[in-house]
Amino acid sequence: MTILDKIVLRKKEEVAAAKQAVSVKQLEAGLHFNRNPYVFKDFLLDKNRTGIIAEFKRRSPSKGIINDQVTVEEVTHAYAAAGASALSVLTDVDFFGGHTNDLLAARAANEIPVLRKDFMIDEYQILEAKALGADLILLIAAILTPAEIKNLSALAKSLGLNVLLEVHNLEELQRSICKDLDAIGVNNRNLADFTVNIQTSFDLVNQIPNEFMKISESAISAPETIKELRAAGFHGFLIGENFMKTSNPGLAMQDFARQLISV
Repeated sequence: MTILDKIVLRKKEEVAAAKQAVSVKQLEAGLHFNRNPYVFKDFLLDKNRTGIIAEFKRRSPSKGIINDQVTVEEVTHAYAAAGASALSVLTDVDFFGGHTNDLLAARAANEIPVLRKDFMIDEYQILEAKALGADLILLIAAILTPAEIKNLSALAKSLGLNVLLEVHNLEELQRSICKDLDAIGVNNRNLADFTVNIQTSFDLVNQIPNEFMKISESAISAPETIKELRAAGFHGFLIGENFMKTSNPGLAMQDFARQLISV
């Protein structure tokens, strides 16, 4: 069984427990359920921003603890001030040390799009994301059927949420494309064994239809890499570990953004 298999099994248990704890009616009465989400594309293409989706991540299954000494409010606010186009906030508890409260905190501290980064397998999680103040949800092709992607993305769009589809190879890409997606991300991290290879993005970029925003995820640690990815056709770049592994992730993002201007 791969790490991803274990995560999905645990996620099914989590979702079942969440449904028992908080009803859909309660979610619909939540603080943010009726707010209009930000338009992801507008921030991604804003020339005054970097195109970076800056991630808050305390730990991962492959690296263990990355940084558990900083607060989500402090880091995400600094990311936004440094020019992030969006924020990615992990809400998975067991494998990434996140929490739904982290999403609420990031939403309260910022006025740019926030991605709920989690393993979405159920409509309940989409409603939950909306109630927590997310603007953007992630659908991972490796754990969903084409029908599930179609249904979950349609629900998300009906709620005004933006949808980012994540793929790892051409087969996932070709079987998963549907009309309710806003962006397609190429994850350079293999979720079966957590190895990374930036070449995955360059191999797939021209296979992604131009109607979608194109995002490269993971394995990005140098401004020069973003320059190359942008030239290849990418609009956005998800970076987390490169910033979070430092003692001051916000400052690391600021330094990175400054270098980005000069490359």
